[in-house]
Amino acid sequence: MERTSITIVSLLVCLTFVLVKAEDPYLRFEWNVTYGTIAPLGVPLQGILINGQLPGPRINCTSNNNIVVNVFNHLDEPLLLTWNGVQQRKNSWQDGTPGTMCPIMPGTNFTYRFQVKDQIGSFFYFPTTDLHRAAGGFGAINVHSRALIPVPFDNPADDYSVFVGDWYNKGYKSLKKILDGGRTIGRPDGIHINGKSVKVGDKVAEPLYKMEAGKTYRYRFCNVGMRTSVNVRIQGHPMKLVEIEGSHTVQNVYESLDLHVGQCLSVLVTADQEPKDYYMIVSSRFLKQAELSSVSIIRYTNGKGPASSDLPAPPPENTQGIAWSMNQFRSFRWNLTASAARPNPQGSYHYGQINITRTFKIVNSRSEVDGKLRYALNGISHTDSETPFKLAEYFGATDKVFKYDLMGDEPSTSSDKVTVASNIKNATFRNFVEIIFENHEKTIQSYHLDGYSFFAVGVEPGNWTPEKRKNYNLVDAISRHSIQVYPNSWAAVMTTLDNAGLWSLRSEMWERFYLGQQLYFSVLSPARSLRDEYNLPDNHPLCGIVKSMPMPSPYKA
Repeated sequence: MERTSITIVSLLVCLTFVLVKAEDPYLRFEWNVTYGTIAPLGVPLQGILINGQLPGPRINCTSNNNIVVNVFNHLDEPLLLTWNGVQQRKNSWQDGTPGTMCPIMPGTNFTYRFQVKDQIGSFFYFPTTDLHRAAGGFGAINVHSRALIPVPFDNPADDYSVFVGDWYNKGYKSLKKILDGGRTIGRPDGIHINGKSVKVGDKVAEPLYKMEAGKTYRYRFCNVGMRTSVNVRIQGHPMKLVEIEGSHTVQNVYESLDLHVGQCLSVLVTADQEPKDYYMIVSSRFLKQAELSSVSIIRYTNGKGPASSDLPAPPPENTQGIAWSMNQFRSFRWNLTASAARPNPQGSYHYGQINITRTFKIVNSRSEVDGKLRYALNGISHTDSETPFKLAEYFGATDKVFKYDLMGDEPSTSSDKVTVASNIKNATFRNFVEIIFENHEKTIQSYHLDGYSFFAVGVEPGNWTPEKRKNYNLVDAISRHSIQVYPNSWAAVMTTLDNAGLWSLRSEMWERFYLGQQLYFSVLSPARSLRDEYNLPDNHPLCGIVKSMPMPSPYKA
């Protein structure tokens, strides 16, 4: 009897240990968000820093890790941070957009809790409130594969995050006043690399990155700018593309790569040249006026000699440049032989065999409403509400806050009228949908979808018709969360709406986002089950009309 009891106790101890060990690891961060003086182009401005840094602290994690970030808002205005590319499975409560969360008020803190579930790759965070994106506040989210999952390249000697983008010298509060006044913020003043701008020949420039001869390094590029596509290239060093927004790619080699607003990609660079300094070059794409550019120095350890002033030429511009960039996009292919974190590995490979349940055709437009500049999708120019839409749904108060489906699945053919209203689109849980972006304007567009990855199956000039489906890549299109749409062109993506919640589909070009070029997909599970979506977190602040309402019944298992 005593021996049996000891055996049972031992089994219970072992079972408890297994259950404890089964939970994925937690990574905890404490961030203080403050103002600070920054000068990306040499002009001192009030910027937004996290723990005194720009870029902010890097979240370096592994697939399925639980991330806990306690954010203290020391600004004098409300703040939200979003986690661009993190899918927030069942958890749009943590998405950090004005439609899903009440902001962190000045002098208070909020703890974000989320899991990087079934994901790997290069992502970034940034503030979504007001025009804070123009003030900094961005940083890296690098999600690595678990130790037992093979990666299709050897471990690099080091892993570098490279934030690039355009910059304005007016300051974000001045830019906000311009937009609130109904005008465009216009052309940016320059290009930065990790919050710095260097010109060829600058004597005081310090190297941003170092490499040792014979070793290979990973560079994760993200375009965190406001409106400008860029091209990146490294003097004397070709780049092997290995990952785009969470998907391993076929490892093609490029002399230069276009990177559109809100997008991230990873390359491998081998230090196989003469040991000295080399320039990394970032230059603007598709601007009407003269090219903007910046460089940073990559230094070989024990190298001798400055970088050459003879820079590799940028790609072509104008119509020829669009064709060049479009062809480069088509060369990006998903690496189907690579292992990676996926919610549904088997089904992921066969997206081209799934019947489309619903098609959304979305056309962007620029117009004036009451004499002020607005941007719209299918004639609806989005505006936020004091009550986040997700909270209104949870509390059963949608009729007091917004109306669903003001925007049609297709643009109107009878009217060019633009309506300023909250743009919330009902979508059916687990439907397989096709989203067509059609751009009739002369400027490039860039879109992002929260909550999901989609298959970017096609990009072509002209207008989309159903016959264009025969040109789709239905085998190895990249699974990603952002897509560019070239001038007078279209882009097509496909995804399964299997993540219940409220999810932002937005222009990543922040003037357009701020003035209405966005919508939210409401994807509700009819079961109201914890199997499909988490309850409102206990620490989630309440605002707007729900602040005084009784708590609704929680979802059940």
